[in-house]
Amino acid sequence: MFWLITGVMLAIAVLFVAAPLYRCEKRLSSTAIASIVLVAAVTAVLYAEIGSPTVPSGRGTVETGGMPDVEQMVASLAERLRDTPDDVAGWKMLGRSYFQLQNYTGAVAALQRAVDLESGKDAQTLSDLGEAVLMEDNQSLLGRAGELFENALALDPGNPKALFYSGMAALQRGNNALAADRWEALLATSPPENIREILTARVAELRGGPVPAPVTTEPAGNPVLHVEISLGPSATAASLPDSTVFVIARDPAQPAPPVAAVRRRLSELPATVSIGDADAMIPGRVPSGFERLEIIARISLSGQPIAQAGDWYGQQVIDTTAGDVVSIVIDRQQP
Repeated sequence: MFWLITGVMLAIAVLFVAAPLYRCEKRLSSTAIASIVLVAAVTAVLYAEIGSPTVPSGRGTVETGGMPDVEQMVASLAERLRDTPDDVAGWKMLGRSYFQLQNYTGAVAALQRAVDLESGKDAQTLSDLGEAVLMEDNQSLLGRAGELFENALALDPGNPKALFYSGMAALQRGNNALAADRWEALLATSPPENIREILTARVAELRGGPVPAPVTTEPAGNPVLHVEISLGPSATAASLPDSTVFVIARDPAQPAPPVAAVRRRLSELPATVSIGDADAMIPGRVPSGFERLEIIARISLSGQPIAQAGDWYGQQVIDTTAGDVVSIVIDRQQP
C-alpha cells in the first residue's frame, strides 16, 4: 500500500512539474518524466529491513543512531534474492528501490522478473515496469513502456499510474480526447485538491472548454514564502501571449519531486505569490520542513507542464528562515 500511494502521488505530481524543471531547464523529450523520491526508497527499505518508519534520518549505522546506508540495504536485498529467486514481493521492492536510486537498468531487470513470476497479471507491477522502462529510454512511451501501461489498464482500468502515463502517450500521439478521458478517470481517484485543480484545468484545455481560474486563496501552514514575480526587459519585449505561469519550490539537494507548486497567469504579473504547506505536492513533505528551497517561475507558452523551447523562466535558491520577500525576475529563455 505504501508504494501504491507513493506512486500515485508522484505520478500526479509529475503532471504539474516534470523532470525538465529539476534538470535546470535543460530541454528533454516530453516523455522524460521523472518521479524520483529518495526518501520513499529509504522508508520502504527500512520497512523491509528494520520494520519501523520512525528511524532517524541521516547517514551512519544503526548502532550509532544513524540510518543504514541505502545502497548497502538495497545490495543486501539483491543478495537475499539470489537465494530466494521466486520472492515476488522482494523483486518488486528491489525494482522500486533501484528506481528511486535512479538505477533504471536495475529497476527494469528486477521488475521484469516480478512480472514474469506473476505471469503479467498484476496491473501495478506492469505500471511500475512501464515507468522504469520509460526512465531508461525516454522515447519508449509510444513503444514498450506505452504497451505496458495499456496492459495494466486492461487488467485494472483505474490504475492511477497507468492512467497518467497513457494520457501522456495519447497526448503525444495527438489524441487529445483519449488523453482527457484518461485524466478524467484519474480525477475519479480523488487526488489532493491542489492536484485536482491542475488535472481539471488540463482536461478543460484538452476538451476545448474554458479553463477554470486558479485558486488564489492564501495557503495555510507556516512558514509561508512570499515570492514577487516580474518580467525582465527581454521577456517584456517579447510581447508574450497570456500563458500559464508555474511557480515551483523544490529541495536543491533533492530536486524531484517538487516540494510545493502553484499556478498563475502571465496577465497577473507582476504579482506576489504565496507558497505554504497547503501547496505541498506530497503529504508530509512541506515547505516548513526545509531551511533552503529553490524557487522557479516558468512561463509555459504551450500550457504544458513540461518545459518547452521558448519558455521563459527565472530561479533562485533562498533561505526560508530569513522571512524576506523573494524576488524572481523571469529573464531567461528555454533554448
